[in-house]
Amino acid sequence: MNVDELIRMWDKESAGELARESYRVRLPVATAARLEALAELFPRRTREQLINELLAVALDEVVAAFPYVAGDKVIARDEQGDPMFEDVGYTPRYLALVKAHAERLRDASS
Repeated sequence: MNVDELIRMWDKESAGELARESYRVRLPVATAARLEALAELFPRRTREQLINELLAVALDEVVAAFPYVAGDKVIARDEQGDPMFEDVGYTPRYLALVKAHAERLRDASS
């Protein structure tokens, strides 16, 4: 998801599965002012929704910025028959951790 898609989403109502665990943060004044401005521009979105959605977009961008690190294992071949090597960088480790934490959080909600 990119920022354009996020803004389009803000124009609609959406809901998703919520974790039981909550997170509390204190924002710097400049960040809080920016959040308040968005809340005023998009009055159908709560501050919590805006924070959730902005955080989701930021996390997507962080993962997209993880560098690909080629391992030794060939996992496929491209159209020209050249080898494609497994990624041994942050991405596969991050995705495994996300899966494990999602399972733990879902179990805690049950």
